[in-house]
Amino acid sequence: MIAITDTLALEDDEVVEKFVRASGPGGQHVNKTSTAVELRFDVRGSPSLPEDVKQRLERLAGGRLTQDGVLVLFSQAARSQEMNRQDARQRLVELIRRALVKPKPRKPTRPTRASRLKRLDAKTRRGGIKNLRAKPADEP
Repeated sequence: MIAITDTLALEDDEVVEKFVRASGPGGQHVNKTSTAVELRFDVRGSPSLPEDVKQRLERLAGGRLTQDGVLVLFSQAARSQEMNRQDARQRLVELIRRALVKPKPRKPTRPTRASRLKRLDAKTRRGGIKNLRAKPADEP
């Protein structure tokens, strides 16, 4: 079980971890050990998450989400498999926690009469300044 909050947890079989070789420098060790982890989580097919959380998670995932709704997280920062696995799981948990927060609905507001008058007054003043820059008109 991967605990997200006190009331929400993911089953271990919902998360698929695959260990692959890490890229970059590291000498002989990196060339023969699979320390990087590729974590896959099927967002759309998860029975643990409510629908609204799934939608927000898909939006938050961005380019890490495949066409069929699978979230792919890749971790290769550490030299050990276990640390990379913990890092990837922690990133998944943080992403789901962010998706759990419901956005506050926007309340439409109107500008006050004073703010409208202030805006129009500023426009008039600015127009007057620009008018002073104009060449004087030839008098007939």
